[in-house]
Amino acid sequence: MIFSDLFFLFAFLPAFFLCYLLAAVGDKELFSSRVPALDPSQMACRNVLKNAVLVVFSLIFYAWGEPVYVFLMLFSSLINYISGLNIAGRMQSRRKTTLVVGISLNLLMLGIFKYLGFFAGILSDLGMNIKVPNIALPIGISFYTFQSISYLVDVYRNESPVQRRYPDLLLYISMFPQLVAGPIVRYGTVANEIANRRVNSRDIADGSYRFLIGLGKKVILANQLSEISDQFLVNGLNDLTTTGAWLGIVAFTFQIYFDFSGYSDMAIGLGRMLGFHFNENFNHPYCCDNITDFWRRWHISLGSFFRDYVYIPMGGNRKHQAVNILVVWFLTGMWHGASWNFIIWGVYFGIIVMTEKYTLLKVKDNIPSPLLHLYSLLLVVIGWGIFYFDDFGRMLVFFKSFFGGGKTFDSFVTHSAFLDHFWIWVAAIVFSMPLRKTVSSFVLHRQEESSVPSVYNAMSLIVKTVFSVVMLVVCAALLVGATNNAFIYTRF
Repeated sequence: MIFSDLFFLFAFLPAFFLCYLLAAVGDKELFSSRVPALDPSQMACRNVLKNAVLVVFSLIFYAWGEPVYVFLMLFSSLINYISGLNIAGRMQSRRKTTLVVGISLNLLMLGIFKYLGFFAGILSDLGMNIKVPNIALPIGISFYTFQSISYLVDVYRNESPVQRRYPDLLLYISMFPQLVAGPIVRYGTVANEIANRRVNSRDIADGSYRFLIGLGKKVILANQLSEISDQFLVNGLNDLTTTGAWLGIVAFTFQIYFDFSGYSDMAIGLGRMLGFHFNENFNHPYCCDNITDFWRRWHISLGSFFRDYVYIPMGGNRKHQAVNILVVWFLTGMWHGASWNFIIWGVYFGIIVMTEKYTLLKVKDNIPSPLLHLYSLLLVVIGWGIFYFDDFGRMLVFFKSFFGGGKTFDSFVTHSAFLDHFWIWVAAIVFSMPLRKTVSSFVLHRQEESSVPSVYNAMSLIVKTVFSVVMLVVCAALLVGATNNAFIYTRF
C-alpha cells in the first residue's frame, strides 16, 4: 500500500482516523487550538489505546502487499527490544558486546534479503558454482533497519532512553507514516512523544495541509515527469537524440525530487496529525552551490545517519578524512541498492565531495554564484544518469547521447515533449525553489506587523483550506487509472 493510492486515501486513512479518534475520546484538546495542562501519567494513559490502534493499522499497512514479511519486522523489533534492554542493563564490559551483536543481527537480516543475491551473482560470474538466490526485497527494510541500529547505538551512548515496553518499540519501528520510505527517524526524536504526545486542532490542520502538499508533489508533478523520463530513457533509448537525453534525465532529476520529497512531506504531515514531529528530510537541494551543499539538503536523515554512526566514529575530520568520506559514500551507494550502478554513483559523489573539501570550498567565495550553481546542477544531473541505469549497456547508450554522440542532435519528439508539458516544467522549476518557505515567512511577518492578526489568521486558514480541497480533488482525478504511481524509494 502506498500513500498516493485511492484506497489508502479514501478507505484506509478514514478507517484509521475513525478508530484513532474513538481511542482518543475525551481528548478535548483535539477540538481546540490550545493544549490544556496534563501530568505525564495522564497523557501516557490516554496514549496507550491510541498507540495500540496505530500499531495495528501500521501492521495492516505493511502486510497489505507482502503479509509474510510482517513477521520479519516483528522479529526484528523483538531482537532490538531485547538488545536494548541488555545494553541498558548490563555492566560496561558487556554493553559493547551486546551492541555489536544487536547491530550484527540487524545487518545480517538486511544483508540476506538485500545483498545475498548480489554477492552470489558476483561469485558466480567469477566461475564459482553458486546458485544465485531470488529473494524478494521486503519494502522499507533499509529504513527500519537503520532506525533500529540508531536506537541501539543511542541507547548505548546514553543519548536516548531504553524502551521497556515492546509495543512502544514496535510502534517506533513499524509506524506507517514513515515506514516505507522514511525519513529515517531517530528514536530520541519521538521517544517522549510515543507516551506523552498531545495533538490539537492546529496540529491536525497543519499536518493535513503538509500531507496534501506532498500528495500534489507526487501525483501532479512526479507522476507526470515520470512519463517524460520513461519516453526518452526507457522507450526511446535506442533512438535517443542529444536533446532527448538531456530532456529525459532532467525530467528524472525533477521526478525523483518531487517523488521522494513528496513522500517525506506526507510522512511529516501524517506524523504531525498524530502528534509526532519528524525532522525535515529535504531543504531545496537544487538551490545548492556545490555538491557538499547538495548532500546537506538531500535526504538529510540518511546523511546525518552516516555522519553520526560511521563518519565521526571513524575519525571524521580529525584523521584520514579522505578515506572516511570514500567509505561513507561507498556505503551510501550500497544502501541504495544491490547493483553496481549504485556503488559507482556513491563513489562518484564521494570523489567529488572529497575533492571539494581540498579545493572548491576554500575558494568558492571568489567564484560567481551562478557558475557554482550551474556546476552543481550539471554534476547532480550526471549523477542521476548513473543512478537511473542498472544496465551498463543502456547507461553507455545514454551517456553517449548525453555528451553529443546521439544519432541526431535534435528531433520533433523532443520539442513536443517540452511544449506539450510546458506548464509541468514551469511548475517543477518554481516548486523546487523555497516558494512555500518564502510565502510563509511573508505571511508571518505581515501578521506580526498587523494590528489585527486575527484577520491574517482567518485569511491563511481560508487559503490553506481551499488549496487543500483543490489539491485533493485534482490528485484524486489524476489517480484514477494511474499506472506509474509507485514511489521510487520504496525499492530501497
